[in-house]
Amino acid sequence: MSFAPYTVGWICAITTEYVAAQAFLDEKHETPTYLSPQNKNDYTLGRLANHNVVIAVLPIGEYGTSSAARVAETMLHSFPNVRIGLMVGIGGGAPSADHDIRLGDIVVSTPSNNHGGVFQYDYGKTIQGQRFFPTGYLDQPPALLRAAVNGLQAQYEIEGHHLADDIDQVLERNPRLRRKYGRPDPASDRLYQSHIVHRPNNKSDCTVTCGDDPSTLLLRNPRTEDEDNPMVHYGLVASANQLMKDACIRDKLTIEKDVLCFEMEAAGLMNHFPCLVIRGICDYSDSHKNKAWQGYAAMAAAAYTKDLLCRISPPHVQAERKIMEILSTGKLIILFTLVKLISP
Repeated sequence: MSFAPYTVGWICAITTEYVAAQAFLDEKHETPTYLSPQNKNDYTLGRLANHNVVIAVLPIGEYGTSSAARVAETMLHSFPNVRIGLMVGIGGGAPSADHDIRLGDIVVSTPSNNHGGVFQYDYGKTIQGQRFFPTGYLDQPPALLRAAVNGLQAQYEIEGHHLADDIDQVLERNPRLRRKYGRPDPASDRLYQSHIVHRPNNKSDCTVTCGDDPSTLLLRNPRTEDEDNPMVHYGLVASANQLMKDACIRDKLTIEKDVLCFEMEAAGLMNHFPCLVIRGICDYSDSHKNKAWQGYAAMAAAAYTKDLLCRISPPHVQAERKIMEILSTGKLIILFTLVKLISP
């Protein structure tokens, strides 16, 4: 069996995301059996929207930018024909007056606020007597993916979308997934005011611990029939080697950078595995985290990804340069520049 046809590389961080990705495949292919002994990744191969896709998941218990980078690098060595990359899964939302982000919504990384789509908020410098200054710039997603995002955004604006129906169809075909991956009761989507903090190490439900009083919540009107639900948001994804559970820091970065979402892997990929980041929103990046919405959020992100791939023709993907070639060219340019700098 040749790995040459696999042109789309899809990275997942956790099992929930990996299950959702596989559930949306139109066809599953045989698992590879002859990988190098040094290859520690777990792969699922298949066809999605006429594209041959290879999906990999991070090792259980490992999170963050470095682990994501290792998995992507190993994937590219085993599947050197991969031409476009996707990082698909769940993340924490950053709702604001400008962005009505709710649980189950989708955030897509797009260039914003002088960033390429992903902002690494824990990388920078601290100067005495001054605030922390983030530094560095991460690459933006490839043009082919950004064009497809724009096209799909226009399609949704005109026609709406059928993501909720697509998820329901997947769950009908896979009834074992309904309990964990179905849409939770909308009443469980509670956005607490930033000063309301869930007590550390208290695993009780927020309705018991933090209350369900309107004075503790930011109340939002139900979405109308004219509004998409889930809604898709486009903008900046904040990434770092830490789990965001602080509503005050969330709000600060939302004001300063117009961040829409927080996650832990994308910053390790953008300069080494050029990709589009797609996140289903499972919490609000605060102390009130729970796992109730993780399954549905992962399904929403996977459903959007399938719609996106439907807008891209396989010949257009095949015409893209292999990611391995792009990275190799970049390394040669850097090496040539260094040689010129140190040469007499």
